[in-house]
Amino acid sequence: MSKDKAKYSYNKLRKRLRRQVGEAIVDFNMIEDGDKIMVCLSGGKDSYTMLDILLELQKKAPISFELCAVNLDQKQPGYPEEVLPAYLESLGVQYHIIERDTYSVVKRVIPEGKTTCGLCSRLRRGTLYGYAEEHGFTKIALGHHRDDIIETLFLNLFYGGKLKAMPPKLRSDDKRNILIRPLAYCKEKDIQQYADIREFPIIPCNLCGSQANLQRQAIKQMLADWDKQFPGRIENIFAAIQSVAPSQLADQNLFDFKSLELDRSTPNERPQRDNREWLEEAIDPGFDLPEVMAQHQPIPTATVQMVDIGSLTQATRP
Repeated sequence: MSKDKAKYSYNKLRKRLRRQVGEAIVDFNMIEDGDKIMVCLSGGKDSYTMLDILLELQKKAPISFELCAVNLDQKQPGYPEEVLPAYLESLGVQYHIIERDTYSVVKRVIPEGKTTCGLCSRLRRGTLYGYAEEHGFTKIALGHHRDDIIETLFLNLFYGGKLKAMPPKLRSDDKRNILIRPLAYCKEKDIQQYADIREFPIIPCNLCGSQANLQRQAIKQMLADWDKQFPGRIENIFAAIQSVAPSQLADQNLFDFKSLELDRSTPNERPQRDNREWLEEAIDPGFDLPEVMAQHQPIPTATVQMVDIGSLTQATRP
């Protein structure tokens, strides 16, 4: 690819991601004037992309809000502690590194070979919630994207027996923190391409994403196969998450099925039609039932010959 084409492709990609982030922010009122936003930076492609785009939008936004990148150093062996500070200082971005040894806790509690993601995420979330409240952050920005949301939907459906995903905006159970996911409308492949072009200093994680045979990896492969076989299916799934009809499901907490009653107080405005008209419309709008009936030739009645079952049975015995 020539330099001009590569530049054009990159500009289109950047504009698309910026537009999608902007739409998500507006649709869910993620960022308000005066907000102090804690941008959670893990060192992966998603959080780097989120910070990069939020910094661009901050420069042109009609409102004023503050961004601070926060990283949780979980004290993993071999973790390159110098990478994120060097990168953030080169950008002139306000940041803070929280040092908390959750790695040892996870390794001590979870048996070897078992999935560590659940406990790791709970420990990380608790630490970040506490830091956000202590330092007066009004929003916590996480780097989950559209594919993460869809994968979570199927994880809960297949393994948890629940119909829930990952919302673009969430208030914590104790109501003390609000989480936002600005990348909610962004595709993972776009984020990966953007991160590759921008050459972010990616820091690998050996606690969750790189573990083999995770349930999420199985779901990810299933969705990738669907995307190849049935183009548009992933988009339809995400659209379905945004268009829920509680009355068409079976959750009694979301819809009051028990109190349903007839209501015929208003006159029925539908024209009364006989069964023949309904049948014609159901078969074909241009179908003329009387005409077809007139052309129909009756099938001759078949002659039925009675057979003595008893004699037939005896005749077939050896």
